[in-house]
Amino acid sequence: MTDDLFRQDAYLRECSAHITTVTEAGIVLDRTVFYPLGGGQAGDSGVLVLADGTEIAIADTRKGKDAEGNATNNIVHVPAPGQEALLAALAPGTTVTARIDWERRHRMMRLHTTSHLLCRVVPQLVNGCSITPDYARLDFAMTDPLDKEQLTAAIATLVAAAHPLTVASISDEELDANPNLVKSMSVQPPRGTGRIRTIRIGGEGDAPLIDLQPCGGTHVANTAEIGAIVVTKIEKKSATTRRVVLGFAP
Repeated sequence: MTDDLFRQDAYLRECSAHITTVTEAGIVLDRTVFYPLGGGQAGDSGVLVLADGTEIAIADTRKGKDAEGNATNNIVHVPAPGQEALLAALAPGTTVTARIDWERRHRMMRLHTTSHLLCRVVPQLVNGCSITPDYARLDFAMTDPLDKEQLTAAIATLVAAAHPLTVASISDEELDANPNLVKSMSVQPPRGTGRIRTIRIGGEGDAPLIDLQPCGGTHVANTAEIGAIVVTKIEKKSATTRRVVLGFAP
């Protein structure tokens, strides 16, 4: 089992860890700051630094799977090609420093939080999403047209308002009693532990609640940190789906 430190603190850029397993799929650590592909968000890249300073380039991060293809509690760090000699020398127990590509991660944090703001601006169910370092897209189950300039302006207002984000959790029973908290039709919150991680934007004291939904991804601490984001494209993907693509302002 890998201790997923990024769930508690998305701003951790590195951590000390020990290798538990090396397989054809990649390297499993006992703890990590690397976010694995999931919930629409791309996996982290970065390096694993050995005690002598040697760096193993990590191209991607994925959730572990067992022999039957079922998800496990392990997180697999996928090495970039061409490092076979380095990988062959690794052994369980080896100490490494796991260091993410912070600039890439932070761009995804900004875009992921913006996607939650977009759920406030477009209050429709989401039936597909993708968060990458360069863009984010959300597919909304709706038939009405959307306007790029209006959406961009609405997002900018929420960003400028500097709403704080709070990471919390609710019970399975609380989610069952409030099914409208789930905004996605395609990705359901993970169950089984009794608690489901949530991201709340605003809603502290007398401040208005901007958005609250289950989410396992990484986010900025305040909407002001997002910066300038624009809606770069709106597409009619089908008769009942409108796709909104977000990008960084030039």
